[in-house]
Amino acid sequence: MTNTIGDPERVALQQRVVELTVEHRDLDAVIHRLAADPTHDQLQLVRLKRRKLLLKDQIARLEREIDPDVLA
Repeated sequence: MTNTIGDPERVALQQRVVELTVEHRDLDAVIHRLAADPTHDQLQLVRLKRRKLLLKDQIARLEREIDPDVLA
């Protein structure tokens, strides 16, 4: 894979990183709101946190794919 900015595959990967980052940020906000609620569903909170960690891993993997020389 070439590292030119016009490379459609690279642009698609960068767009996916942006989408996952937005989802990660949104999940973080939901987790904070849910954790602040004393009647929150603990199982739902655990599932959201697990999803957030998976997103973080996916983002890191894609960033390494985009710029393999940069340690992510």
